Amino acid sequence: MKTRFMGDSALLVETDDPAGAQALRRVLLRGSMPGLREIIPGQSSLLIAADPLRVDLDALAARLPELMRDAAPPAAPRQHEFAVNYTGEDLALAARLTGMDVEEVVRRHTAPLYTVSFLGFTPGFAYLDGLDGRLKLPRRADPRVRVPAGSVAIADGYTGIYPQATPGGWHILGRCEAALFDAQRPSPALLAPGDRVRFREIP
Repeated sequence: MKTRFMGDSALLVETDDPAGAQALRRVLLRGSMPGLREIIPGQSSLLIAADPLRVDLDALAARLPELMRDAAPPAAPRQHEFAVNYTGEDLALAARLTGMDVEEVVRRHTAPLYTVSFLGFTPGFAYLDGLDGRLKLPRRADPRVRVPAGSVAIADGYTGIYPQATPGGWHILGRCEAALFDAQRPSPALLAPGDRVRFREIP
């Protein structure tokens, strides 16, 4: 575990893997520590933002290894299933780049049970880990200025669903109708780190 101070009001904790970041996040949330403002997980990191007048960041940094030892096992993850219409603009390109036919790309994309590793890029966008190794493609060389909401895409070893229409450089395989982010909900983002996701093909 490595800890870096980000100004006078945040710590960036780098862990060995995504599971370590999630374990530390659970400990801090369970502790309801006064003065914590945000706890933001990354792929293998955790950004801890706090009120420096209420939280001694040096003392907190020193306590982190102890807190990690006290981490409870994760609760049973929530599971989500999304119905996908696999007619995306990049489906044929993805098949060509991976040396497979379209049907095999779809089969390999729907086979895994994915895990939400972290959220980022845009509100509600979940990076889903567990993509079949044959589908690991780099981002597009020419990003689109607008990717429609609900686009199911792959890039850099992850798959994900665009919650809003935004620019993007991932390979679009299909579309789904899920409302991944709604600011009016008590928890605006539908998906959270640790959740499990499965995709199901629809005509």
